Amino acid sequence: MTASVRKDWDTYFMDIAFMVSTRSRCPRRHVGAVLVQGKKLLGTAYNGAPMGVPDCSEAGCMIVEELERVPQGAGAGAGAGDEAGPVKKQRCIRTIHAEQNLLLFTDRNDREGSTVYVTDQPCWTCSNMLANSGVAEIVYIRMYPKDHEKVATLMRQRGIVFRRIEGYVPPPDTEVQDGS
Repeated sequence: MTASVRKDWDTYFMDIAFMVSTRSRCPRRHVGAVLVQGKKLLGTAYNGAPMGVPDCSEAGCMIVEELERVPQGAGAGAGAGDEAGPVKKQRCIRTIHAEQNLLLFTDRNDREGSTVYVTDQPCWTCSNMLANSGVAEIVYIRMYPKDHEKVATLMRQRGIVFRRIEGYVPPPDTEVQDGS
């Protein structure tokens, strides 16, 4: 019998976030989030419709398209002399994001100085909420390029550690292909 390798804490908590994401019924993306204080797990959440309401797998996604103006030099791949221009973003408004659910179902006192492990980099709205929630660190795996730079800037301004785990491999059968 071979001895198993003990997982580091980042891998352990991110594995839990990916397992939590399997509760999502979103056909576009499964996202899971966990709240950790020290080494203690305080809460879990995933993305989906409000309780008691048909979810996207039952009623379909409610996709809205938005245009966001990106200031000169701030967009992905923007260089000197690039014109400011709109970036098209699509999102489902039926779904409450995992980070939002995590904040709804955990106590402010528990969040003070804590870490959020989330499968995906938080969007701008979730980042704003997390920035005011008392968390000290956000750890994620999958990038959200449309919001990455402005979210990273916000986290630096707030003094929140914002990091991506490189080389992480999610547990088997926990990832859904991005349908967006």
